[in-house]
Amino acid sequence: MSLQLRRISLNNFRKFREPLTIEGLGEGLNIIIEPNESGKSTILEALRAAFFVRHATKNQLAQSFAPYGEAVAPEIEVSFDIGTDSWKIAKRFLKGPQVEVTGPQGRAQGEDAENRLQALLGFVKDSSQRGDPTTYGALGLLWVPQAQALEVTAPGSIVRSSIQATLEAEVGTIVGGAAYERVRKRIDEQYDIYWTPTGKAQSKGRWQAARDRDQQARQTAADATTRLDALEKSFGELETARGRLKVIERELADETEQEQRAGLVQSLEIARAAAQILETRKAEHENFSANLDRLDDLQSQHEAAKEALTAAGESLTAITADREQLADQLEAGRTKVVEAKAALDKARDDRATARQALVEGDARLARRQRHAAITDARQRHTELLDLEKQLANARNQAAQVIPAEAFARLEANDRAVAEARAAVNAGATTIELTGDATGITIGGEPLTPNSPRTLTGETQIALGGGVLVIRPPATAASATARLAELLERQELELAEWDVADLAAARTRNDTARDAQGTVQLLETKITGLTSAQSLLNLAAGPDALKLFVAGVPAESPAADEDEISTDQLTRRLEEAETVVVRAETLHDQAVQDLREIEDRDRPLAAAQAGAERDQTHASDRIAQLEGKPAFAGLADAIAKAREDVAQAAVKLAEAKRDATAHDVQAINRKIEMIDSRARAGQTRRGDLEKDIARLEAIIESEGGKGLASLAAAAAEEADAATQALARLDEEAATVKMLKDVLDEARAEASRTFVGPVAQRARVHVERLFPGADLSFDEELGLASVTRSGLNEACGTLSKGTQEQLAVLTRLAFADMLLEQGMPVSLILDDPLVYSDDGRLDLMTEILEEASQRMQVILLTCRDRAFRHLDATRVQI
Repeated sequence: MSLQLRRISLNNFRKFREPLTIEGLGEGLNIIIEPNESGKSTILEALRAAFFVRHATKNQLAQSFAPYGEAVAPEIEVSFDIGTDSWKIAKRFLKGPQVEVTGPQGRAQGEDAENRLQALLGFVKDSSQRGDPTTYGALGLLWVPQAQALEVTAPGSIVRSSIQATLEAEVGTIVGGAAYERVRKRIDEQYDIYWTPTGKAQSKGRWQAARDRDQQARQTAADATTRLDALEKSFGELETARGRLKVIERELADETEQEQRAGLVQSLEIARAAAQILETRKAEHENFSANLDRLDDLQSQHEAAKEALTAAGESLTAITADREQLADQLEAGRTKVVEAKAALDKARDDRATARQALVEGDARLARRQRHAAITDARQRHTELLDLEKQLANARNQAAQVIPAEAFARLEANDRAVAEARAAVNAGATTIELTGDATGITIGGEPLTPNSPRTLTGETQIALGGGVLVIRPPATAASATARLAELLERQELELAEWDVADLAAARTRNDTARDAQGTVQLLETKITGLTSAQSLLNLAAGPDALKLFVAGVPAESPAADEDEISTDQLTRRLEEAETVVVRAETLHDQAVQDLREIEDRDRPLAAAQAGAERDQTHASDRIAQLEGKPAFAGLADAIAKAREDVAQAAVKLAEAKRDATAHDVQAINRKIEMIDSRARAGQTRRGDLEKDIARLEAIIESEGGKGLASLAAAAAEEADAATQALARLDEEAATVKMLKDVLDEARAEASRTFVGPVAQRARVHVERLFPGADLSFDEELGLASVTRSGLNEACGTLSKGTQEQLAVLTRLAFADMLLEQGMPVSLILDDPLVYSDDGRLDLMTEILEEASQRMQVILLTCRDRAFRHLDATRVQI
């Protein structure tokens, strides 16, 4: 039976930080085509998490569900059908984890929900950190994440067991019947004590306790041995340190290096004297060179000043001629600006006059509008007073309503009176006389014939000379007293509300309720009548209207009867604005023209000032240079300075040769090396003395603790724990061997399954590889393909071919699982990425056919490859 996914909702799951809902998944082929990184693979991972990852787990896989850098609770909700039954699962991870499964049997939560889901889909609990798809059962094989279909892999143990169960009818009973099952059950019970379903050692129980004991005992023995070895090592280290200390002290007592140091110090004094002479020669050479440079610079400055004076004079002559040509244009431009400014001022005055006229017109119009608004306010005030009178009367009538509690008491009293009267009538005695009543009295009064009377108490009837005493039942008297009490209570209630009876009270309440409706209507009218008036700054409400009318003095009719045309005044203002704009434009243009002329004149003026300044500076500089004492006889002084520099250079070269005979830095390095060795020896001696003191303290402290005895006892305990663990290891290995033997026997027989499996897979593969023969291994994994007599291992085929075979073998397994009635659907994430056009068309045709037997969902980013398929298309 096919598993049909209907609806998927995600929130706070990896990249989907906001809620996402996918609906409209159909029964056959479904295609979700979205660009890369839009979340297709995340949706498949969310489905596997919802079905197979337990809600309370906090392993690495569950931690990866939360969006990066956010501490939130990932939530998943999936609605699906299995056969004719509808199911729904809602799961939340990490923060406040919870799960709820809803199905035909009702709702289940927590571990009950996980167990129900596990039983429904046929998978086992996953205890790995990153998720183990082999524990997911059939859907773990058929829901294929991105790139995992690029290799042909064998189905997990759960799927293999299901397929074997499907094929047992074809190949017969594999291993014995009831006896095999009993033996297998007993071995499985023992196996579960030592091993997990995945073949790993149990992490709890007596075997783990033995391992813990063995590990602890080994650790204790190792610690004792380490401490004993450390003590023995301390003895050796102490002797070694003492020997090294003697060597260091002997080296420190040797005076050979001190004699070498004294000779180096004497050579250092000679080298320093030669260096001092060298520094003196360098200073003399630098002084002569500086004097020569100063004289050369004085000569260069004088020549540069003469050149600058000539250039400044030429530039000043040219600039003066250019400025004279612009003088007339500047005068004309200034005159034009003055005339434009006068026209602009007149236009602005005219505009101000027009604006003032418009303001006065608006004020007159506003006064007229205010007068009309005041008149309207007075009229509304008159209507308001009339409505308020009606409202007061209506409220008085509405206030007469009898509260529900009091009315309920009146009704209850009325019912009680009626019930009491009925009780009185039921318990009283009724008498009636027919015929002649002469001489018969009742209670001293003549008895009227044919007139029934009800007797509630003892009554005497005179009959001639005798008296007839009638005593009704005692209940009649109590009922009468009860009736009297209720009548008195009812009269008090009616008197309190000033009504004659219950009918009058009802009439009064009906009138009051009608008055309440009238109150609401009048209040609505008053609200509409007392709306706000912005022109008068009048707020909404009756009080505001009354206050306004009271504060406004009586006004005489408006005396301003002249016609006011604000439109005409506005047009005049607009015309004045246009004139101002034209005048401003002409003024701005005149200013711009003048500014352009001034812009051309300004750099010329600046250049003229600069040229005059340069001419003055050059003249001053020449006079300054020629006034210096050194300028007289400058050529002879330069020649003499060059001779001094040459002689100083010769003396400097001789001083350099003398200084290189003794290297001060090399001598200093040798002296520092000798001093460093001495300091290192002193430091090493101090360190060795500290190490000797530390080792003597350790030996003194640890020597008296009997470490040898403790190490021997710990070794004995470790041997005992090891032997106990070995016995349990042997038991565990024996149980595992028995289970493996049974599994091998079953596997040997299960090889008979390979034929039916290959036959089913060949139905699909032959369409892709006509005439090909398939070989499956014991794990039902496709091992090789034989084409044209050539056998090829699956691992040597191209990635495209491996992916195609992986999809086809999964389809074969899905068909077998469908035969067994297991819930099956196929989801492929980015399938057939390495297929050529021909094989892609054939594979899509096979997938379309498979979608007629089960739900198939394709997650892809390639619109062109799958756009031609007839499928339900869903968007993220």
